Amino acid sequence: MRVLGQLLLSFTLLAVLMNCGASSREATKASVNSRQETRPPSDANAKIVRQNPGKLVHVLVALCDNENQGIVPVSAALGNGEDPERNLYWGAAFGIKTFFTKSKEWQLVSKTIDPKYAVMERLVFKHRSKNVYLVADAYKGIEIQRAIADFLASASGNLNEAIEVSMDAKNLRLQIGGGADLLAFVGHNGLMDFSLPAYPKKQDDERREAIILSCASKSYFTAPLKLTGAHPLLWTTNLMAPEAYILKSALDGWVLGEDGERIRRRAAAAYNSYQKCGLKAALALFASG
Repeated sequence: MRVLGQLLLSFTLLAVLMNCGASSREATKASVNSRQETRPPSDANAKIVRQNPGKLVHVLVALCDNENQGIVPVSAALGNGEDPERNLYWGAAFGIKTFFTKSKEWQLVSKTIDPKYAVMERLVFKHRSKNVYLVADAYKGIEIQRAIADFLASASGNLNEAIEVSMDAKNLRLQIGGGADLLAFVGHNGLMDFSLPAYPKKQDDERREAIILSCASKSYFTAPLKLTGAHPLLWTTNLMAPEAYILKSALDGWVLGEDGERIRRRAAAAYNSYQKCGLKAALALFASG
């Protein structure tokens, strides 16, 4: 019954994202842009010098939100953009928090509630066999524009943040944002609904990679991501369900040093395994580079 319930949830999400806001984009665009004008500026700081204890992945998740995103509504619990524990992209069966917490490869190191403006929860994971850290931030659904802006600012090296976590009785200092080796955005493709006031340009010589799991992300993010200088390790070509098993499979390859094509194939295999869409269709859905 648990497997059946998870599959039903997956199919529900796929049905939602196949519409990707066709009926409500203009209304969402107006409301989000008006809110953006009153937000505090991003906490960008000085040019970063990486000093992380290992490789680091920073994942920015925009919580699914019926009221504030251009999607066909899901159930009230899954689509409450201020309830991370039950949210489709975070606390649900295939959400980032639940899926990675249950993973055998990743150990949850810390959890922080309201760590910064617009972020409701922050999780820090450590890979159990590799020297790799993963920091995942859950942005309020209403703050999807902020989440995408922060993702691009981080990918370009314009947004940097240092955090401290305790692990094995030691304090670790992690540099996230522009200090990460890999940046990932997970959620609804907000660029279908709005344009940012400006797109950040690469401001240093650091190499960063990017994963964008949202509907047709390659079409919408090509221009802004190019400005950041980040290499697109994995993104999508069409409508899809941005569920955590895709990111997990991609990271399985990334920590092993695999190239983009092998990572694309991992992602497609995982997507087909859960969505039963056929491997050929899944391969066509993902791209690298």
